[in-house]
Order: sequence, then C-alpha cells, then structure tokens
Amino acid sequence: MAETAQAYPSYVETLQQVLSSRKEWLEKEEMGKLKDELRNFHSSYASLYNIYLKKKLIDEDPYKQETKISELEVPDASPFNEAKRIEQLSIRLSNYDNQLDFLVNFYQLGIDFLNLDRIKRIVGLVRYIDWIGLSPDSQSLMTKAVAEISNSSKSGVDTITLSIIGESLTRLSKTTAASMAILKNLSIYYREAYKLDVRQKITQNMSAGDATPENIKKKMPSVMPGSPFYKELIEELIKEDYTKSGQDMKDSILNMLRVPTVKPKAAKAPLNFKQILLDGIQVIGGASTSLIEIISKLDENQAIMESYKKSLLQMIKELIRQITNAEPEEIIYTVEYLDQTKDVPVKEKIYFFQFRDALEKKIKFLASLMRGPAYQKLSAMTEEQIIGYLERNIAEMQNYHKILGALDEFFKTKVSAENREKIKGIKPELSALKNSYVKANQLRYEYSAAKEEEEQLKRLGINPIEVVTAPPPMPSETPAKK
Repeated sequence: MAETAQAYPSYVETLQQVLSSRKEWLEKEEMGKLKDELRNFHSSYASLYNIYLKKKLIDEDPYKQETKISELEVPDASPFNEAKRIEQLSIRLSNYDNQLDFLVNFYQLGIDFLNLDRIKRIVGLVRYIDWIGLSPDSQSLMTKAVAEISNSSKSGVDTITLSIIGESLTRLSKTTAASMAILKNLSIYYREAYKLDVRQKITQNMSAGDATPENIKKKMPSVMPGSPFYKELIEELIKEDYTKSGQDMKDSILNMLRVPTVKPKAAKAPLNFKQILLDGIQVIGGASTSLIEIISKLDENQAIMESYKKSLLQMIKELIRQITNAEPEEIIYTVEYLDQTKDVPVKEKIYFFQFRDALEKKIKFLASLMRGPAYQKLSAMTEEQIIGYLERNIAEMQNYHKILGALDEFFKTKVSAENREKIKGIKPELSALKNSYVKANQLRYEYSAAKEEEEQLKRLGINPIEVVTAPPPMPSETPAKK
C-alpha cells in the first residue's frame, strides 16, 4: 500500500497536466469541428423533414413553433400502435427537428458547460435514428420507420428533389460518424476529469480498505454537492489506484489522453469555385450529341406516323409543298406524362415542327458550350450569373427529357400495328440525357456545399484552405446503343 501511496500524488499531478492540455486541444481543435458537423447534420435532416411533409408522409405539427426547450431531450422511441403510426411519427420527427435546432442554435457547446450527462444527451440525438445503417430491416423502431418513409419520398419526384434526398442521407451518415468520433473524445476527457475530481476531493487519503463505492457515494453529497455518482467510473478508479494492475491502467489512460501531434499541412491551392460551375455547363453541353441522335430518330418516327394517316389528296398536297419549298403544315401531337410535383398525369399538345426547330437551335447552342464562343462568354461572367445560367439549363434539360419521353411513348403506342416495329426507340439517348443533367446538378450542389463550408470557416475566423478537386469526367458523346 505504501508503494501506491508514493505513486498516487505523482499520477494525480500528471493527470491534471495532461487533462489541462487535452482541454485546450479540444476547445481549440475539436469543438469548432463538432459545431460544423452538428450544423450540417441538422441542415440535412431539415431538408428531409420538409420533403416528408411535402409528400404528406407525415403531418404538420400545429404546436411545433410553440415548443419551449430548456435542456436537450431525446425524443420518444418507444413502440407505438400502428393505427397511430403517422400521428406518432409526425410528433416525434417534429420534436427531433426542434431538439436539433436547439442544439445547433442555442446550446452552449463549450468544454466548461458540457459534462458526461450532456454528452450523453447529444449522443442520444445523433443516434436517435441510425443514419449509417438506415434500413427497413433495422431492429430500431424509429430507424425502420424513417427508412420506410425515406424510400417512399423518392417516388414520383423530380430529379433535383431526388438528388436532395440522396445527398441529405449521405451527409447524415457522414456527419453521424464524424460527430460520434468527436463526442467519444469529449466523453473520454469528462470521464477522466470526473475521476480526477473524486481523487482530489475524496479518495486521496483513503486506504484500500476504505476505498469502496459505498463509502465514496456517502461522502459525495458533502464534498462534491450536485455531482452525480457514476458507479462504473468509481469502480474504475478503485482498480487503477488500489490494485496491482493499476499502474498499467494509469499508463494507458495517460497515453490515451495525450494531445495528438499534428503535422503541419502543406499549403494547398484554393478551390476554384467558378470552375466547378463551368464544369457543370460543359456537362450540359455534352448532351448535344444525344439530342442529335434523338432528333434524327424523331424525324423518322414522325414520317412513319404520318405516312399511314395520309389520304391520296394529302399526299398530293405534300408533293406540291416539297416542289414549292413551302413550310410544312404544323402537326400537333397530344402526349401524356406524369407531373412529378403533383403526382398526376398531364396532357400537353406538342407542335411537332416548332418543337423540333427549338430543339435543333438548342443542340447548336449546347455544342458551342464545349469550349466554343458561348463557353468563353460564360467564363467571363460572375459566379452568381453562371449558377443562374446552369440552373436554367438543368431545368430545360429536365423539361426536354420529360417531353421526349412522352413523344417516345406516343409513337410506340399510336402508330399502326404493322408499322410498330419500324419505330425507333430513344430510351438509351434519354438515359444519356438524364445522366448529363444529373451530373450537372451534382456539380451545382458541390459548389453550394463548398461555398457554405467556406462561409462557415470565415464566420469562425478561420482562413479557409481548400483542396483543388479534379474536374468530373465528361459524359460520353457517343450515344448508348439501343
């Protein structure tokens, strides 16, 4: 016992120094990261929550804005009656959004304010839904339910909304892992700080016989008023200070608490935000090749469609038109497609030759975006102008994709049975067209995320050092084979 008594003060002093250094490191290096991760976590969840509401997968909480929060509380996760499934999910997910909002915008995320209990509450919120293992097969009731409504939210939505859902789920998974790593570091600090406090105020002069959980618990109210009794940590302390294996345990703790050595990073070139947007413009420009193939097939299909409808008189009129080089008589097709925002079928009249002319002009312009005059002009614009231009072109490509898909279906179903095999499908080209605007949209989100990160760093007073990202691969200009 004498040997332990001689080593004891030395360990307390060393532990105090190591914890002081670790506290400084956590405050300087980790707390800012934790705030950013939690902010991104809430932002991603809020995006999903709003989509759940919009798709009517859950109901609006009429009392949401009236909720007053004084301390973090993990929402209810107990089983609920299936008859009240939507009601319970609506209440719980609304409460979850409020708790995350309070955590990010009002909670004091500082070393002196936090403690083991508050870390436990934050961990409970981050892990309330298992975003990393989100699956309808999950054993967690809330994880299973959210996985199911997340899958349902992807049905009948436009590509941008689908991208938001996918990106939000990915970010929630990543921010969960990053937040939990930091929270684990904080938990280790608070556990050892708690044990240090008990050593200094209670057990420093205790013999091995007196150092029991029961005796320590009796002394705590008078010596450490307001401090909780953590039996698990007290038992660890007793093993460390009063057993033969204690020294190895203490050495392990000191090594674990030492501040990691960070090698200085080499300066990296700043991220070229404008280039991300210009890459998106070029991806859209690459769609011109698919559209050329599409317009060629549309012409053939339109000719087949009209040939079997023409009477002898109409054929004579067509021949006269060709001889005199007159403008062709407009052809109107009534096509049908699904309005993905309302999830209802919509009929639209397509003036074929007008539509074709507009598409041909668009093809010429898109081709010029591939390092042509239009690209040079865009390069001289501001980022705000370019992103607006990119968004408009993404929306145009989505609209073309919708109408062309409806025309493809129209030709296949309305032509006579004997001519049906002659109709040329455009699904491979439509797939390539969709890939182009989806990739362009991903670059738009990459730009927005990088900009947001830079602004957050500036607000924290940190000089942002970014990594140049390699430009994404351009979509193939060779249309996919049918």
